[in-house]
Amino acid sequence: MPNLTHLDSAGAARMVDVGDKATTQRTAIASGHITMSPAAAAAIRQGAVAKGDVLAVARVAGIMAAKRTSDLIPLCHPLPLSKAEIALDIAHDRVTATATVSTAGQTGVEMEALTAASVALLTIYDMAKALDKAMTIGGVRLLEKRGGKSGDWHAPAPGDPAR
Repeated sequence: MPNLTHLDSAGAARMVDVGDKATTQRTAIASGHITMSPAAAAAIRQGAVAKGDVLAVARVAGIMAAKRTSDLIPLCHPLPLSKAEIALDIAHDRVTATATVSTAGQTGVEMEALTAASVALLTIYDMAKALDKAMTIGGVRLLEKRGGKSGDWHAPAPGDPAR
């Protein structure tokens, strides 16, 4: 059985002690998308959604989520973030959210980036659901992480046999 760091010898959940780890610069990038009708995407693009500027609110929600990840994911450490950025790209029938999160710390920011991307997408759903209740969120994944003891990592391309 692999060594599971979030379980003690009795199998109880625990927060990992990172006190002896070196402080290094760490960055993580995560993305996902929300698929919708072309009409809903057009309304978001044109700023014609009754609830307001969907993309602006989604960016703020994603940033707030990155900062509050340890409140949502029970065993995450609270981290002082130096960067939380959400890029939103609108296509014909979808919006892709890409979150970039950084810190100088003793543990990585992968969960913060994943949470930021997810909450940005959930916010888009919430603000545009009157236009398309069948929107689908998917493809949320870590694209890249830099720093820390394990070094840099990049996601394999979809369909890559290294997956």
